[in-house]
Amino acid sequence: MNFVEELKWRGMLHDIMPGTEEQLQKEMTTAYIGFDPTADSLHIGHLVSIMILRHFQRAGHKPIALIGGATGMIGDPSMKSQERNLLDETTLRHNQECIKRQLSKFLDFESDAPNAAELVNNYDWMKDFSFLDFIREIGKHITVNYMMSKDSVKRRLAGEGTSGLSFTEFSYQLVQGYDFTFLNKTKNCKLQMGGSDQWGNITTGTELIRRMNGGEAYALTCPLITKADGGKFGKTESGNVWLDPNYTTPYKFYQFWLNVSDADAEKYIKIFTDLPQEEIMALIAEQQAAPHLRPLQKRLAKEITVMVHSEADYNAAVEASGILFGNSTSEQLHHLDEKTLLAVFEGVPQFEISRDELSAGIRAVELLTEKAAVFPSKGEMRKTVQGGGVSVNKEKLTAFDAVLSADMLLNGKYLLVQKGKKNYYLLIAK
Repeated sequence: MNFVEELKWRGMLHDIMPGTEEQLQKEMTTAYIGFDPTADSLHIGHLVSIMILRHFQRAGHKPIALIGGATGMIGDPSMKSQERNLLDETTLRHNQECIKRQLSKFLDFESDAPNAAELVNNYDWMKDFSFLDFIREIGKHITVNYMMSKDSVKRRLAGEGTSGLSFTEFSYQLVQGYDFTFLNKTKNCKLQMGGSDQWGNITTGTELIRRMNGGEAYALTCPLITKADGGKFGKTESGNVWLDPNYTTPYKFYQFWLNVSDADAEKYIKIFTDLPQEEIMALIAEQQAAPHLRPLQKRLAKEITVMVHSEADYNAAVEASGILFGNSTSEQLHHLDEKTLLAVFEGVPQFEISRDELSAGIRAVELLTEKAAVFPSKGEMRKTVQGGGVSVNKEKLTAFDAVLSADMLLNGKYLLVQKGKKNYYLLIAK
């Protein structure tokens, strides 16, 4: 597999330094990408970088994932309008372990293959570097003129919505440049990859390597992912879409990909899956022939949910989607764990009801009119029940005065009421 050709057809190549492709064809090459450890989970904004490392390893090369423990304590000015919060070492180490677990789903860290992935943290080689040693040994090789010419620095100095650029952030490209130099020297790492906003920082590294020891160093970047409508990729109304199921449930994760536009699905399936070109082109043709069936979105959502979570989580997400949008059964509803149940019915009206009253048994008409305002009146409820339009926990209510009890609660806590085809209400027993 030709790594550069693979990135090209997938739309994942932005800039490439001359000589990079020749180096990759010549021998197994080591390359790294840096990850910001400011949270204990990666989000889908990191997936492009992860997939690049995954393709790199599949092509027979050796990937290094660098956790920016030191640089995370500084803050990268690229594409930012203000400084970030700085973290302590304990937090950084915790975040590093969590990130490695997530990366292990995409990269082979454990085998004895010569191209097994490695995880490094730049804090390990920066923590004992004194400021005086750093400016004497590293700073003297790169001029301020060179550093000022970088777009990320220019933007911040121009004061785009900011109060300028701190010296801390200005030094960032030197620290990142030293990372590349250190890995070049200690692990024969010849290539740094990243998003197109990182080109300036990456080329500072190649320049530093050239000036300090005349070594070989190359650079490659991928485009920043956008949505077809110009919106920011990876953000929802509730914030980031995280890889950690505790922050974004597998159901919500699956729904995010299932609901992308046709144009985005065509782009994303190339970027975020391993599917070969012929299979993707066949799916695109299928989508064009019958867009209402959404084969691209369905396959994209499946591939990426299985990769990030598991086959079981994917199946559960599909089943959960059926509960909201299809003709699912009460049994399927009872299979849902609490987090998925709440994710599926997020945003539907909720009412608190008394667990004691439910334990004693309460008539449905009383519960759904007086205790929870699902119906404005008993008369309307009676009419809707007679027309077969009311379900409790996906089972049709056959009598408006049927007695409901606590043993019906989902996860020991919830009753799901459905009025008509689309109106859901979640009753929470307290």
